[in-house]
Amino acid sequence: MRVGLLVLEIFLHGCTSLKEKRRVIRAIRDRSRHRHNVALAEVDHQDLHQRAKLAFVSVASRRAPLDQLFDRIVEDAEELAHGGIEETVREFFG
Repeated sequence: MRVGLLVLEIFLHGCTSLKEKRRVIRAIRDRSRHRHNVALAEVDHQDLHQRAKLAFVSVASRRAPLDQLFDRIVEDAEELAHGGIEETVREFFG
């Protein structure tokens, strides 16, 4: 069994308040949970309105399905954050 961790560093172009940031983060969270059935949390930059760091976690029997899942999550996040993904980190355990 493999546990996969995906961390996205996002720059939110045009967000001028924490309320706008929360709207974008909520959209990413809801889409990821419903389409991909992953757990996620905002793990850094909670007090900054133009930056976010999100961590996604999933479990699978092999690494390949996790890589494919993370590719789809990154595509969705880029769409919702208007291409603001600055960095992605993938880690696998087990």
